[in-house]
Amino acid sequence: QLRTLPLLRGPARRRDQPPFPDPATVVGLRRLVRDFRPDVVHAAGWFAFSAAAALAGTEVPLVYSARDYGFACANATLLRHGAACDGPAPLKCLECAGDFYGRPRGWIAVGGVSGSAPLLRRRVTALHAVSSYVASIAERDLYGGAGGPPVGPVVIGSFRVDESEAQVAAAELPAALPDAPFILFVGALRRVKGVAVLFEAYRRLTAPPPLVLIGTIERDTPEDVPEGAVIVPEMPHASVLRAWDRSLFGVMPSLWPEPFGSVVHEAMSRGRPVIGTTPGGHEDMIGDGETGFLVPPGDVDALAHAMRRLIDDPDLRTAMGERARVRGGAFVADDAIPRFERLYRDAIAAASGDRR
Repeated sequence: QLRTLPLLRGPARRRDQPPFPDPATVVGLRRLVRDFRPDVVHAAGWFAFSAAAALAGTEVPLVYSARDYGFACANATLLRHGAACDGPAPLKCLECAGDFYGRPRGWIAVGGVSGSAPLLRRRVTALHAVSSYVASIAERDLYGGAGGPPVGPVVIGSFRVDESEAQVAAAELPAALPDAPFILFVGALRRVKGVAVLFEAYRRLTAPPPLVLIGTIERDTPEDVPEGAVIVPEMPHASVLRAWDRSLFGVMPSLWPEPFGSVVHEAMSRGRPVIGTTPGGHEDMIGDGETGFLVPPGDVDALAHAMRRLIDDPDLRTAMGERARVRGGAFVADDAIPRFERLYRDAIAAASGDRR
């Protein structure tokens, strides 16, 4: 079992790995690679720093999955003063990370990420990104616009394995859910998820349908819940899918550039249009005006307008929902797994010098 050096554990960032090669993890991985002799190693997050160090001196290819922005941003959010950051720089990173983690942990994180990024760049054979936006940020901030790894970036979105329709139909729904169709938000009830913005936009609507929020209560969950809104604690996945079937449409008004956002394609797979934000991974799923709407993060007026359109036009909701169902069907294991297998084959070929 691998041991870790947990310098940055805590409520602000639940990470088991530090933002630099962890000596205990590196030793354990080198032993594992020596004994197991893998054809390829696939790593994500800050764990990839340790994997890159452990593979030094070997010809084993490393596939790195960029699932957030931790390869260049110590906070992994790419969010600065409430807006998308335009890239790392020492002084602003120290300020952001210091606010996020507190000092000196934030400064350690910045030093670790900036110092470990060159190792990751040198050692990565193939780059996987969870969305086109994450891929573009990796090319900008990890590779500095000077070309990427031998393979990639290859964009493969997160995928799901849903319960059967029988399980969904049999799933229980809490009594707190309204009987009437409702607007639905699913996710952690954090300000960075745009919950406060959603509440303000909802207040601007005249006689709106109920608003339901399913998710975890966090330290920064807004307390001023508007009239007509209902917060429901976490539910089993089958119950969430059934709740989507009862909804009018989904709203995911994130303030940060979502790397992907699996809840979006989950809603779409149930035939529901979704309002999301741009920039970020939502753009890979939501076709603006086709399967939902994309609005600027934090723009209360734009969000309220998009919600009003979907409330007032049932034909538009139905048409968007049908297109959303088709699009949401692309994010499944049967599509993603063969693409990962091809990525592994390409990484092995690149490491061996065979670029066919």
